[in-house]
Amino acid sequence: MAGNRKSPQRIEPSFEGGRGRDDGELRVDAADRVGGGGRKSGHSKSAAKTNRSKRGSGRGGSRGGGGVTGLIRSMIYWCVVLGIWGAIGVGGLVLYYGSRMPSATSWAIPDRPPNVKILAVSGDIIANRGATGGEALSLENMSPYIPQAVIAIEDRRFYSHFGVDPLGLARAMLTNITTGRMVQGGSTLTQQLAKNLFLSPERTLERKVQEVLLAIWLEQKYTKDQILAMYLNRVFFGSNAYGVEAASRRYFNKSARDVNLGEAALLAGLLKAPSRLSPARDPKAAEERAQVVLGAMREEGFITDAEIKTAMSQPPTKAKSFWSGAQYYVADMVMDQLPGMVGEISQDLVVDTTLDLDLEKKAEETLAASLEESGEKLNVSQAALVSIDGTGAIRALVGGRDYADSQFDRAVKAKRQPGSAFKPFVYAAAMEIGRTPMSIRNDAPVRIGNWTPENYDEKYRGEVSLATALANSLNTIAAQLVMEVGPQNVIKLAHRLGIESEMQANASIALGTSEVSLVELTAAYAPFMNGGFKATPHVIKRISTADGTVLYENTYDNPPRVLDPAVVSEMNQMMVGVIEHGTGKSAKLKGWQAAGKSGTTQSFRDALFVGFTSNLTTGVWFGNDDGKSMKKVTGGGLPAKAWHHYMTAAHEGLSPAPIFGMGGIQPTFDGGEASPESIENVISGGSVDEFPQAPVSDGQIATGQGMQQPADSANSGLLPPADVGETTGATRRTTLFEILTGG
Repeated sequence: MAGNRKSPQRIEPSFEGGRGRDDGELRVDAADRVGGGGRKSGHSKSAAKTNRSKRGSGRGGSRGGGGVTGLIRSMIYWCVVLGIWGAIGVGGLVLYYGSRMPSATSWAIPDRPPNVKILAVSGDIIANRGATGGEALSLENMSPYIPQAVIAIEDRRFYSHFGVDPLGLARAMLTNITTGRMVQGGSTLTQQLAKNLFLSPERTLERKVQEVLLAIWLEQKYTKDQILAMYLNRVFFGSNAYGVEAASRRYFNKSARDVNLGEAALLAGLLKAPSRLSPARDPKAAEERAQVVLGAMREEGFITDAEIKTAMSQPPTKAKSFWSGAQYYVADMVMDQLPGMVGEISQDLVVDTTLDLDLEKKAEETLAASLEESGEKLNVSQAALVSIDGTGAIRALVGGRDYADSQFDRAVKAKRQPGSAFKPFVYAAAMEIGRTPMSIRNDAPVRIGNWTPENYDEKYRGEVSLATALANSLNTIAAQLVMEVGPQNVIKLAHRLGIESEMQANASIALGTSEVSLVELTAAYAPFMNGGFKATPHVIKRISTADGTVLYENTYDNPPRVLDPAVVSEMNQMMVGVIEHGTGKSAKLKGWQAAGKSGTTQSFRDALFVGFTSNLTTGVWFGNDDGKSMKKVTGGGLPAKAWHHYMTAAHEGLSPAPIFGMGGIQPTFDGGEASPESIENVISGGSVDEFPQAPVSDGQIATGQGMQQPADSANSGLLPPADVGETTGATRRTTLFEILTGG
């Protein structure tokens, strides 16, 4: 067929009969084959060889010079194939892990943990409390340096990507591969927010896929500014600070509204490793990281070289290891009381308190100076102070030497024996049954059952007035008065004035052997200051929501009367004497009338002074947390001196005013008689006849009320605690009362 197309002639086969072959076999000669005559045979062979050579040459070329192009083509081909399969695989993973997530229609930003903003009486912020430790701020309300610094160091293309930054991810992967370790992360701010809001911190493929999906959803639902604000208000900055406001107050003691460039750079630098780079832990590392942030901000055009120079010239940021300041004791006190007032805290709250930050600072400085000067010398390590006004509003409260070292509130939560600081309640109970400051009692050995109270100096003064007995804190007289009034009646009066702790109705209550807290003891003195009205101690004035809705407001404006004004007047005259010429002389104030009482407990474990002016009632305590004895520290010593220093500072600039009952009101005396002209008149008035009689036997006790009770009865309730009257093996007996110094 091919030959027919080349030649119109038909070529017939020839027979080779006469050429030496007679076998009759039919053969075709080469010249007779299709396409060839005798002359063309050689040409055909040559052409065939040429064609084979070309084909061979083509195959050989694939292995030679044309192989690079083929290899590239093969690589492109396989990359496309692998890319398709990779996309299919990634898509499958996304679909699989996405199917394990709730429906996107149900996705919602979880509520930010509620914050409690606690304000002083001036409106200044005392503290923020809650899981975050700070209120949420909009971008407009925070320093502009903060978002700029965070974007520069964490996500430079934040405003251009769609929630995931492929370029940033590729750069991070390349950097990590070349360095051989994980030095960069490819997550955007949106991805980090998605992780913080919805996911656990574990590093798994499933969590990463879900993070990407949530980041894309966030970008679709919220603006960039909203996402950035949510991130800055929730991210962890170390030291238990979540959000820029909490971190700023934690490290700089200022609002994020007022943060400068250097401080903003430091905050942004913390995000890489909040705990390790915390300025409270490693100030040098924090400062070095801040320099890196400043460089990134300059590269992004957020700041100029001049601004960097200014920022670098500022002193390095110093931060303590914990929130520091006595006001945080008040913040803790507020948080303890909030649930009982508003129930579960489910929204941001604003709490207005009664605290005066100026007085708080003065109180803290006073105690710190006292401990710094005398702490080591006198073996005293802790102190506390409470200062309240006539309504019971707490104006200053210091719960310990340093809040950063110990957050235990010794003013509110610790209960200790008040010692002779409890005596005013004994005397007030005696005033209520007709005794007066000029009533006479015999300072002599007294025996009540098996108990023989003695004065601190082991001296007895014979017949003395009650005013003199209180001024010098004579233990024998206080014991006599308790038995005249009855321990139970003393307790009732103490409860009425504000002591809430349970007390034992025994004779030793005269010397303050029942434990109370400093805040309740101080508040129980306030009725003497305000003319006889109960002063319930309180620090919360108002609780409202962030939008201003009032949830609670205190009702201490109309307190009940708990003491007769005449009794208050008599007591105040006696307690003024304590400071003027008694055990509290170290507390005397220049230009101000003051009254109070000192207290010291057994073995010098605790020393107190509680006193008041017409303006404030303040209680001060010194001691050790472990109960170890101080070196003869009495209530009239270190506590009275600290009380003097604080009250002097607290009354600066105020006009002096007399204490209630000291402005011309005269006390009444036994039987309503006028003030006696001589000691004989006092004695003839019958006061001496009311002395408690010595018991007839060891098994009886006598009281001014005619009550008798077996002293060895297990249920008598009148025996002092077991540690009262213990002996030390010395020649003289050491009792609770021997170490009381009028305190």
